[in-house]
Amino acid sequence: MIALMTNRIQLYDTTLRDGTQRRGISLSVEDKLQIAQLLDEFGFDYIEGGWPASNPKDTAFFTAVQSRMSHARITAFGSTRRRGVFVEDDLSLRAILDAQCPAATLFGKSSVFQATKILGLSLQENLELVEESVHYLSRRGLEVIFDAEHFFDGCKDDLEYALQVLKAAEAGGAQWIVLCDTNGGTLPQELSHFTDQARSAVTVPLGIHAHNDSGLAVANSLAAVLSGASMVQGTINGYGERCGNANLCTIWPNLVYKMAMHAGREPMLTDLTRLSRTVAEITNLMPDDSAPFVGDNAFTHKAGVHVGAVRKYPEAYEHVRPETVGQSRRILVSELAGKSNLLYNFRNLEASSETVTELVQTVKKLEARGYQYEDAPSSMKLLVERSLGNIPSYFEIDRFHASVTRDQRTISEATVRIVIGNEHFVEVGEGDGPVNSLDVALRKALTQIYPVIEGLRLKDYKVRVLDGRDGTGALVRVWIRSEFREETIQTVGVSRNILEASWEALLDSVHYTLWVSNAIPAKATQRSRPSHG
Repeated sequence: MIALMTNRIQLYDTTLRDGTQRRGISLSVEDKLQIAQLLDEFGFDYIEGGWPASNPKDTAFFTAVQSRMSHARITAFGSTRRRGVFVEDDLSLRAILDAQCPAATLFGKSSVFQATKILGLSLQENLELVEESVHYLSRRGLEVIFDAEHFFDGCKDDLEYALQVLKAAEAGGAQWIVLCDTNGGTLPQELSHFTDQARSAVTVPLGIHAHNDSGLAVANSLAAVLSGASMVQGTINGYGERCGNANLCTIWPNLVYKMAMHAGREPMLTDLTRLSRTVAEITNLMPDDSAPFVGDNAFTHKAGVHVGAVRKYPEAYEHVRPETVGQSRRILVSELAGKSNLLYNFRNLEASSETVTELVQTVKKLEARGYQYEDAPSSMKLLVERSLGNIPSYFEIDRFHASVTRDQRTISEATVRIVIGNEHFVEVGEGDGPVNSLDVALRKALTQIYPVIEGLRLKDYKVRVLDGRDGTGALVRVWIRSEFREETIQTVGVSRNILEASWEALLDSVHYTLWVSNAIPAKATQRSRPSHG
């Protein structure tokens, strides 16, 4: 029933309630306030703040949030009244009133199985408590949104009764009826059919609340819109219990860019990636690199054939322009790369140059040996610039040594001997481990000549065993992330000796720092103090 579609879709976010049911998420009041203000900035229409009857944290949030919203309507969540309790005495409903929100979302059972087997109600009792609960809040001036829990499963069980529940909510004064795929097991064609049935049964506007247990929450949400739903409930990044809720970071751009709908503050879509990653940061969860639109891989190209096409026509392998969702295109250089990948990233290479062909073969050989440059762009940059003769010789390594001794405490010590001109510089460093002590010793030697190295900071260090079948003699890949001024430096080293692999990645970070800082290759006489060698 596409003709029933409205052109304006209400975005209803439940990250602060349903999203927090994901394992590993626990938000403070301040966390919830930050997310709510962010959602308000992006033009979300409804923000479900939580269940005021469930915990003091949600109560505190409702008290603090009301004055901070410029657009969004904060909603309090709760259930229909309990069996055997007068509606005026139900603690959950009274807590919703005490939250003093402009809107309330009540959930009630719309499935025969759920009403009779789970709650132990008669079918008539269930209808009565739905209508009474909605009416109780509606006549007190709240905008009431009724979540028809288990609606689609209820339709498969007893369609007539599921629709009766919707009618009971409408009779009570509900201003929205939201159809819930609570178990996340409904297929899009089933969901469209039952949404059409609901659309014929009631006159109030419909919403959709989909879970992702079958991987279909986004598809089902969009299918419901095509069948006339004008509210979409979901969470940022799809957070939620089990497999999560419908991901609003995927639904919103699809509504606007693919379905010509209006939703949210549309100019803010160009900042969608920031919204996704800020919420991930607040929840202390790693962003999903493969997430549509906002993931790191969403506009990342690796295959040489794809890159060659994207260089000419980006739409060849991109369904929207990256900047429309706050992203940028990323071209990887790897064993799957061709000349196009190098030419895209390094504009100073000439397409007809033999250097490009040689570089492609070099990268493929190195990756066959265990190197990976996708997450080590600084090492890749050095590889290219060295092939062009653009990296000067700043110093040479004569030898290095690291040891760990255990007395009353564990001591890591390293000795580094570097050569500049005809002179040697020897420094000793102590650290928390052999790699740290090598880093300290190398810095002590280099800063005598290149004080700019003092600004280089190692931020992350990771080791990947490439073939565990060789046990302690396995090939390892070391990845180092450093920061210098405003730039992130990512380098890689590979060896069967973990210290050698670490040393290689460490040296790349130093050489890259000297190069980007335009350091002039020094003479030995430039050192500020005598060497120890």
